[in-house]
Amino acid sequence: MKSIQDYAILHNGVKMPWLGLGVYKVKNGDEVINAVKTALEAGYRHVDTAAFYDNEEGVGQAIKESGVPREQIFITTKVWNSDQGYETTLKAFETSLKKIGLDYIDLYLVHWPVKGKYKETYKALEKLYKDGLVRAIGVSNFHIHHLEDLMAECEIKPMVNQVEYHPRLTQKELHAFCKQHHIQLEAWAPLMRGGLSDEPTLLEIGKKYGKSPAQIILRWDLQHEVVTIPKSVTPHRIKENADIFDFELTAEEMEKIDALNMNKRIGPDPDNFDF
Repeated sequence: MKSIQDYAILHNGVKMPWLGLGVYKVKNGDEVINAVKTALEAGYRHVDTAAFYDNEEGVGQAIKESGVPREQIFITTKVWNSDQGYETTLKAFETSLKKIGLDYIDLYLVHWPVKGKYKETYKALEKLYKDGLVRAIGVSNFHIHHLEDLMAECEIKPMVNQVEYHPRLTQKELHAFCKQHHIQLEAWAPLMRGGLSDEPTLLEIGKKYGKSPAQIILRWDLQHEVVTIPKSVTPHRIKENADIFDFELTAEEMEKIDALNMNKRIGPDPDNFDF
């Protein structure tokens, strides 16, 4: 990965940029519009939102105002838990599409594996995909057993699994399973919401390259072939997060960062969430 224009190729041939902007907890209106426009000006071509984030309108507005051609931007959104089920998912998608103000979405995800519902939800995603309203479909927060359960019945294998992933939670078995099945792993909360900014290992490696711990983590993600979507609303941070293509971590440094794993989550466990 030599530049911000580099992309992963999903199993259906769709190109997904390795680096994107996440907009979880970014306020709709000026805050999200400015963040997305700053990211697009800095060369990002991938924005990750969700119905639950309540800022799809702002994301759509920013895309329109940016002047960047629509086909150059990769947009992800997700169906929320209370909308899961076949018909309700189709309706939720229609709402998201209207809010964003686009003709199609690049990637639509099942936000969480809601028990007894996610398979019906995913069937709706398959329909949207066949109808050409989405270019790729996938899941978020799925463990191996959720994926196996889904893949035993689905027609179209998920193209992406977006999960909590950072040096304290490396999810090695899940990553290996996804690789084996050509499902692209994507990291949310890659920077552990700032929880690793004073981690000595990252500071030490960062010193060598003149990079921040955040930049070291994001580079580590990319070298593990994990798509990553750091969130920020601060212009200089948005730009800094993209400044990770002028150096490469050694195999030894990658292993040192891998060794920080503690199987520690900052978000809910997908087997035990309550919302």
